[in-house]
Amino acid sequence: MKIGRVRKDGKKVIAFQQENRLYSLSDALRIPEALLVDEFYQYLDKIIKGKISINARGDALEDYVMDIPVPSVTSLRDFYAFEGHVKNARGRRGLKVPDEWYRIPVFYYSNTSNLFPSGSSVPKPGYTRELDFEGEFAFLIGKDGINIPESRAMEYVYGITLANDWSARDIQLREYSVGLGPAKAKDFATSIGPFMVTMDELDSRMVEGRPEIDIEVARNGKIFGSGNLKDIYWSLGQMIQWASTDSWLRAGDIIMSGTVPGCCIFESGPGKEGWVSSGETITIRSSLIGELENVVE
Repeated sequence: MKIGRVRKDGKKVIAFQQENRLYSLSDALRIPEALLVDEFYQYLDKIIKGKISINARGDALEDYVMDIPVPSVTSLRDFYAFEGHVKNARGRRGLKVPDEWYRIPVFYYSNTSNLFPSGSSVPKPGYTRELDFEGEFAFLIGKDGINIPESRAMEYVYGITLANDWSARDIQLREYSVGLGPAKAKDFATSIGPFMVTMDELDSRMVEGRPEIDIEVARNGKIFGSGNLKDIYWSLGQMIQWASTDSWLRAGDIIMSGTVPGCCIFESGPGKEGWVSSGETITIRSSLIGELENVVE
């Protein structure tokens, strides 16, 4: 099931998508407009388990304005989990993949205050000349847990969506030079959406413990790069186990996969088209999840 948060006539609505129509769960289930993240996942849990029957009226998709898929994000952990991306990005600078990368699935924390839904404009920060996009997957944590074993990790994941980890590459390299970061290079914007796909949809897509889900990035309508989640080195279970080691994961947390190989400028260099400029449209799409599209201001 594809579930999202949308706005219509100024009202916030939780809805599910089927084909090109949206069906309001808020109306059918009388869900309050001001919904806490815990309540959101409680409703979602009941829907997935079939404890709530849905008899909703469908409306055209274009009648709604998208919001990020969950009411709030409590933390944002962005992993570095695709070996291909690590090799490409470091190889461009004449570096090998460090041995330590194969020992633990590393991540950094990003800013939860500057999140942008599909269809919104993303401001280009004034402090960078090297703005980049990153096509990623994002996993939505639906309940609290600590010291979660890999074998039980999927019990805590309620959905998957797309993400664009916007990056100021010139600032990122400066931060790396002093042994910290990425920090300011990443905290100005992260796009999330359009919908979350519930995890039961992934059961038939598993390939050697990893879901087979396509992703494609387009720049101003032209395909830039593509890949698949099945090629990830560190599994979602391994990432969750490490993130929750002696630390709480909370309902509302998001785990991001890191860049899918070929889905950012940094791996190959800016070339003739250069870094991202104001006025450009970046679209990240998946046949399972939908399109996450933003225009850079």
